[in-house]
Amino acid sequence: MQIIREIKALREAVAGLRAAGGKVALVPTMGALHAGHLALIAEARTRADHVVASIFVNPRQFGASEDLSTYPRREAADARMLEEGGCALLWAPPVDVMYPQGNATTVSVSGVSETLEGASRPGHFDGVATVVAKLFTQVAPDIALFGEKDWQQLAVIRRMAADLDLPVEISGVPTQRDADGLALSSRNAYLSADERRAARALPRALGDAARAIEGGAEVAATLAAATERLTDAGFGPIDYITLADAATLSAMDRLDRPARLLAAARMGTTRLIDNVAVMPQS
Repeated sequence: MQIIREIKALREAVAGLRAAGGKVALVPTMGALHAGHLALIAEARTRADHVVASIFVNPRQFGASEDLSTYPRREAADARMLEEGGCALLWAPPVDVMYPQGNATTVSVSGVSETLEGASRPGHFDGVATVVAKLFTQVAPDIALFGEKDWQQLAVIRRMAADLDLPVEISGVPTQRDADGLALSSRNAYLSADERRAARALPRALGDAARAIEGGAEVAATLAAATERLTDAGFGPIDYITLADAATLSAMDRLDRPARLLAAARMGTTRLIDNVAVMPQS
């Protein structure tokens, strides 16, 4: 696996992959890889002939209250995992390569960025959209894969790619979960043993609420019951638990189109997010 840190070398390397024939897939990450990331790599290998992964801890998606300096960085271990997973190339640019002096452009995606995570983390999705747009122009992949755990992020990227006519297919990969149902996340490492056990209430509450809504239960009452269940389990504060249109993320008070049930809540000092699909009965 090649490890590349400069744009000129990246473009030469990708050109070499293309000269060998076939499609190029991109899996963007911020490192601290876990089995969820490896599932993206595995899926990418089924969809393309060459897999490029990126590791870049993007300062523009961290808010003022979020400590960029404490984000886990373990590139050597991550690189070994990627190579074993079948990556052809790791794109790992330093900050001054991704954002050289004088860089003044920000990509903002209206409509899907302001609510939910956007309300809790102002400016976060501008940072996400900007760095992903740059990754797409740098690597020029045929397909890019993202985990569905970050559903709003996926919606933002899909909208951006469509609006900017970017020639890349955006593919969502189902959320990877541990045996207890908790969505895989680098943040799970911050949970104590007791918090980890209590956190299982999040996917269980979402799953039960989704089934209830699909079965015809009233949305507001179901969300209220799920919120109470999370509070009883020890979550707090609960930033949101809402039913939203799967594409636009507009809030829904009845299930009349494909939807997503999304939640964000703190267990101790760790903020967890999760979501599940909710589909109207045909």
